[in-house]
Amino acid sequence: MAKNEHKPGEMDITEQEKTFDGFVRWSVNIGIICIVIVVFLAIFAT
Repeated sequence: MAKNEHKPGEMDITEQEKTFDGFVRWSVNIGIICIVIVVFLAIFAT
């Protein structure tokens, strides 16, 4: 059997946190852009 050498809270996760923050930021921005496009099309569609 493999030895369980992992101890919770010891791993450096700063890069993972930066990546996740970037992903959330891009997702929110794309969502806002999509909403703006839909509102624009709803207002100016003939």
